[in-house]
Amino acid sequence: MTAPRIAIDAMGGDEGVRVMVAGVALARRRHPALTYALYGDEAQIREALKNHPNLSAVAEIVHTDLVVAATDKPSQALRQSRGSSMGLAIQAVKDGTAGAAVSAGNTGALMAMSKLALRTLPGIDRPALAALLPTLGDNDAVMLDLGANTECEARNLVQFAVMGAAYARTVLDLAKPRVRLLNIGTEELKGTDEIRDAAAILRGTTALPLRFDGFIEGDKIGYGEADVIVAEGFAGNVALKTAEGTARFVTDVLRRAFTSSLRSKLGFLISKPAMHLLKHHLDPNNHNGAVFLGLNGIVVKSHGGADEKGIANAIHVAARLVEDDLSARIAEDLACMGAVGREELAAK
Repeated sequence: MTAPRIAIDAMGGDEGVRVMVAGVALARRRHPALTYALYGDEAQIREALKNHPNLSAVAEIVHTDLVVAATDKPSQALRQSRGSSMGLAIQAVKDGTAGAAVSAGNTGALMAMSKLALRTLPGIDRPALAALLPTLGDNDAVMLDLGANTECEARNLVQFAVMGAAYARTVLDLAKPRVRLLNIGTEELKGTDEIRDAAAILRGTTALPLRFDGFIEGDKIGYGEADVIVAEGFAGNVALKTAEGTARFVTDVLRRAFTSSLRSKLGFLISKPAMHLLKHHLDPNNHNGAVFLGLNGIVVKSHGGADEKGIANAIHVAARLVEDDLSARIAEDLACMGAVGREELAAK
């Protein structure tokens, strides 16, 4: 490829083709060297492109009538993977005609298709879903797994730590990310056998470009005390949804408080700059773009309800990972694990 190409599932997402194409157009301003392949209904895509004439020159349309619905089970989606907009976008990554695929569609279907088509990297048992969470620290935090694996052994958690650290080095520009395991306490005896065994392995592995700082509790996730937070998928997904729900709760409470009386409305005008900062910090579109780590290729999952700014941010994540060759970084980090760490990992 003369320029990096991103494959877009134009039919995924709650807002439809118009928002997907608008997001691609917005991303082009930030990454003018990128080209795109838009998979989906050609008539709808061409109609959306009328509002973005500059995008047409760098976007190829690949028509398909098949679309993976939000209600489809992964098994259903797999049966039509070769002909759907989602499946074709992933296949482009496998074939090497695209550096990454971006979809706002069905998460379970996207994971199943991606794993079947791309397979996992050597040394990785299961891919993990990772995303950036806002914090009060100097940077966002990478959290994984967010629901791809509801039950994990110690070796899976260690692999997640290695992949999450490589991701943090890429998107957060950190030389040695601080890694912590999500647990019910910070004491060494707390948690399941799997979590304690994973911690023991990470403490004994010094060759990796990461710093293992032990355990972290759920109430500390947003305080910037870790750059990478590792969990099995059930706990990770619950923690993510709780954080998102709390953010919406806070904004709704503030909205009601500031509209409850004339004095409150005056107070809002005074505090408006701070409220805009809070809204920006909590806006999920500013952190959109979860990644399936551990695959032989880059696949980025956008929130289904993302607006054009969110879609553009997901494409930005994909572009960064292609440019920095994240898969190669993960493979190198796994190779750097000490002999003791590899032996313990194989036994867990």
